[in-house]
This record gives sequence, structure tokens and C-alpha cells, in this order.
Amino acid sequence: MMPYLQRAIAPGLLAVLTLTAIACSNRSVTLQPNSPSDSPSDDQTAVAAPLNGQFAEVVGVEAQPQAADSYMFAVTVQSPDTGCEQYANWWEVVTEEGELLYRRILIHSHVDEQPFERSGGPVSLPPEQTVIVRAHMNSSGYGTQAMQGTIATGFEETTLPKDFAAALATAAPQPGDCPY
Repeated sequence: MMPYLQRAIAPGLLAVLTLTAIACSNRSVTLQPNSPSDSPSDDQTAVAAPLNGQFAEVVGVEAQPQAADSYMFAVTVQSPDTGCEQYANWWEVVTEEGELLYRRILIHSHVDEQPFERSGGPVSLPPEQTVIVRAHMNSSGYGTQAMQGTIATGFEETTLPKDFAAALATAAPQPGDCPY
């Protein structure tokens, strides 16, 4: 948002407009403080922490066609990364039945880049097939928050059962060592 518009809109309304924009576009937006009193304190961040605090969450999904029924996914992940001891180590595309279609390995932590977007694919699927996009933490595994939808209609936040496709945690491919 342009700085002159930020000053013209009440802070509460700005937050509502920003959250609406995020929900509508599946894109991340970082708010810039308007005044020193709006600045985050040392124990706050400008981007909200994951709701569950210990799991990575997929907060945005976009898919671009590559060929017939083949798509590149751009996935935005919010995770409580602290370094190699705790970081989001992959995101994946899974069928509703729990079959792994694609896994994008994240080779390092993203402590200073939250939320972050990484692309991967191609993923072969019909545009009407419902899929789930979720993330995994090296230290805590899968959370219950994910995005679900189709290429044709888009993706929305969903809550998965705690044990949904838990066996995929050991499926190939698996990440190597974390360099940083």
C-alpha cells in the first residue's frame, strides 16, 4: 500500500484491508509502521507468528500451467524457524486420500525471511482434482493447518486431522543436512 494511503486510513481499518487483501490474493503483505508508537516491540514481529507456534503453515498457494495437466506451484510458508535445530524442511502436494504427488525440499532455515515463498514442480494433475498443500517442520512434523483446493477454483485454508497421511513423513524424497 502506498505510504500516503496508510496515513489516511485508520490503523484498525488498515489491518482489516490488509488481511482482506492477503485472503483474496494469497500473497503475503508486510505492514510498515506509520509512527513510532505503531512499531513492533522487541518481542513482536510485523508478520504474525503461526497460530500453533510449533508447526509450519502454508499461507498461500498459486499454480501456473507448464503443459497439459502439469503445473508449477508457488507456495508461501510461515514457520517458526530458529535455525537448523527447528525449520520448515519441506512443503508437499497430497491427494485427499493421502497420496504424495510432489514434495519440495527446503534445504535450509528461513529465520530472517518470514513468510517465505518457494516454487516447485511440475505437478501432474487435472485442474479439477482437489489437493492439499501442507508444510513439515524438521523438529515437530506436520501441523493440522494446510491449504486445500483445485487449480480451477483456487485454494483455501483447511484444518486436517492430526494423523492425516502421517506415514508420508518418512516417504522419499527426504532432506539432507541443513547448512544454515
